[in-house]
Amino acid sequence: MKKVGFILGIVIVIIAVFIFVNKLYYPSLPIENLSAKDAIDILKESDSKIAEFAVEGDSIWYITSSENKGISIADENIKQMIVSNGWEFKQKDGSGLFFEKDAAKLIATTQMWTKNYVLVKTPKF
Repeated sequence: MKKVGFILGIVIVIIAVFIFVNKLYYPSLPIENLSAKDAIDILKESDSKIAEFAVEGDSIWYITSSENKGISIADENIKQMIVSNGWEFKQKDGSGLFFEKDAAKLIATTQMWTKNYVLVKTPKF
């Protein structure tokens, strides 16, 4: 009986390690064919505070860290990235950040994915 309990304990530990290593406890991404682990690894390997992790049609998806300070730090990262491409920040309304460049308008939408990460969707610019 002790042998069965020991083997069962080992199996449970192996499953728990697998779940932790592959970050299966994170919510799913709104993008198919990409795991949470892959998106987080892209951000960690990036030299910047915000990293592109997918292109879907006319939209680009980015991931940034909220550094446990909420979405405001993520908003600043997004503003810096888009303003550095010649856009001018106009306002924030809900989860949208509004930018203008000449007569064109760009809206970046944010989504709190986990307490540590924010997803950003922008049109290609």
